[in-house]
Amino acid sequence: MSAASGVRRTRVPSGGVSLAVYEQGDPAAPTVLLVHGYPDTHHVWDDVAAELAVDHHVVRYDVRGAGDSDAPSGTAGYRLDLLADDLYAVADATSPGRPVHVVAHDWGSIQSWEAVTDPKAVERIASYTTMSGPCLDHMGYWLRRRLHRPTPRHLWQLVSQALHSWYIYLFHVPVVAPAVWRLGLARNWGTLLRVREGVRPRPGHPHTTLAADAVRGIRLYRANMLPRLRKPRPRPTAVPVQVITLTKDSFVSPALTEGLEQWAPHLWRRELPATHWSALLQKGPVVANLIREFSAHQEGAPATPALAKAQHGRRARKGEFANRLVVVTGAGSGIGRATALAFAERGASLALCDRHTDGLHRTAELAGLLGAEVTAHQVDVSDGPAMEAFAARVAAEQGVPDIVVNNAGIGHSGTFLETTEKEWQRVLDVNLWGVIHGCRAFGALMKERGQGGHLVNLSSAAAYLPSKMLAAYATSKAAVFMLSDCLRAELAKEKISVSTICPGIVHTNITRTATFSGLTPDEQAAQRRRVTRLYARRGFPPEKVATQILRAVRGRRPVVPVTVESKLALLGSRVAPAALRWGARIGL
Repeated sequence: MSAASGVRRTRVPSGGVSLAVYEQGDPAAPTVLLVHGYPDTHHVWDDVAAELAVDHHVVRYDVRGAGDSDAPSGTAGYRLDLLADDLYAVADATSPGRPVHVVAHDWGSIQSWEAVTDPKAVERIASYTTMSGPCLDHMGYWLRRRLHRPTPRHLWQLVSQALHSWYIYLFHVPVVAPAVWRLGLARNWGTLLRVREGVRPRPGHPHTTLAADAVRGIRLYRANMLPRLRKPRPRPTAVPVQVITLTKDSFVSPALTEGLEQWAPHLWRRELPATHWSALLQKGPVVANLIREFSAHQEGAPATPALAKAQHGRRARKGEFANRLVVVTGAGSGIGRATALAFAERGASLALCDRHTDGLHRTAELAGLLGAEVTAHQVDVSDGPAMEAFAARVAAEQGVPDIVVNNAGIGHSGTFLETTEKEWQRVLDVNLWGVIHGCRAFGALMKERGQGGHLVNLSSAAAYLPSKMLAAYATSKAAVFMLSDCLRAELAKEKISVSTICPGIVHTNITRTATFSGLTPDEQAAQRRRVTRLYARRGFPPEKVATQILRAVRGRRPVVPVTVESKLALLGSRVAPAALRWGARIGL
């Protein structure tokens, strides 16, 4: 046992070989059994195991022929039925009398499918989470269906997977593949993973036995691939199955899981934007959380909102944004309300907030009439702790949002010298800090989830159209514009998009609540009425802004000027900035 890591090492005999087994965590807790793929060892699970050991009994083992486990003498010793027996032997030795939650990757998934589809699996396996490895029998039927019905889509799927599987053909060529591993590939495996997958070498990976393991592991393919694909067997399972599709996997295409419901009726589908190895070696905490949610649910805990949405057969709303959760701030009126209803019409669930409850509850009521699942929260976006609490509550009750629209804002007019410090503070607190709080609270949740997302920040044409009468307002919106650019660069690697929306003159009630520096209350009221009439005559409704927001999300567009004047101002800021600076002197 390693005192530093708390990992206990034992050996388990199975089918004439001795398997190296590694345990950590409380043996009384639910057992998670992690099965690695080719050409890895149990070390590929180090990050996932460390996360899960907090509340699980975690078991890993080096599969036969890898790491510190014994190797069979011939190709026949790598048959799937023997590998499945190994899994059951480890489960019986480490969790006697209690079903285990099996989690597998790559070839670990292929051999685990063999165990999961065994009739005795219902008694010994509580759940199965699979990544990047199909059941070969299921794949055999998958190939037959596409060859018997060669539609353009089916043909493309066949070609795509054939290209993904190029290495399998090489592994069946005598001498070549073992020579490649021995003559340099094993020595440069860490470099290859860093260049192709963005994964840096680390203690235990690549492992010191890699060259020998990789050469022996070629027998996995030779012993099983062609026999199973030529003569597939019906292999259904009653075990609950969670499929985590790695959307950037270079070896297993997402299409391979199509039709899996036929064989695994108790099915949950999740996606993770990760490559084949980065899922485990860089996003271990994210993978661990997906496993934790699934195993806890199979142990009797309520499904998290995200897990509930992933269940196959769940009655879901139809629409472009079905099963997507959208947060909208300032949702009580204007662009916020129009945006919330536009997403609701297209199947999204909503979490709405506003300072004013009357308008907020009306928006929620209208969205509910469209069939959306809605929660409404009274929140002041300028209050950082309140926004953090709002984000935490949404995550707990509805899950991590997929889209956040930071819309809340206020209007203000006044020259720099006329605008008081208090007025500056109010404008910046809402228009800038409100966006910062929203991006910080929800962006952190999206990053932690590791499945991407989209932040939409409402800026303005005033961000790039200077005016001496909009000192505070234009400054706040310009700051949002630049904040979005910086955040877009930071979050790109997390697959979190950031869109900056720049409306122009839009007919909303922002003009009725706008403030004006240097005016008496009566003069302010008169000015509000004048500006409101001007915006009304312009006649550009908030629904058109909402349409552009949806387009921005669909196309992951970085900057969206909405109205004609907004587009012309953006163009002018690029081709004739001096003219705009001159025009800023005009008192509008």
